[in-house]
Amino acid sequence: MAKAIHTMIRVLDEARSVNFYDQVFGMVVVDRFDFETFTLVYLRSGDADYEIELTINKDQTEPYDHGSGYGHMAFVVDDLEQEHNRLQAAGYSPRNIVAFAPDGVLMARFFFVADPDGYQIEILQKHGRYK
Repeated sequence: MAKAIHTMIRVLDEARSVNFYDQVFGMVVVDRFDFETFTLVYLRSGDADYEIELTINKDQTEPYDHGSGYGHMAFVVDDLEQEHNRLQAAGYSPRNIVAFAPDGVLMARFFFVADPDGYQIEILQKHGRYK
């Protein structure tokens, strides 16, 4: 059986991205591999073994084009309002909290925030299938 281990995204500024993922999600650098033309940085939070792999291409100076295929990453939290308030106070400009309740049954409560490179990240309240 396959096991998901990481998601890779390309970023322009290593320090800025490492700081964002630490401040917003408590993900810290667990490995860093520096090569001639690129650097790989692996981030992980203490409660999961899933990682985000940051790829920093040393010759890249312009923001990456996310194209029409990228959707978002998602994280769950115990207290959605508290996280929304914390990110707003920290200046990360989270979007409004949304309740998604098709047919009147709550499926999810969430908001989105963008990382420094514009990647959209969904933050969901732990509920139902989102645990």
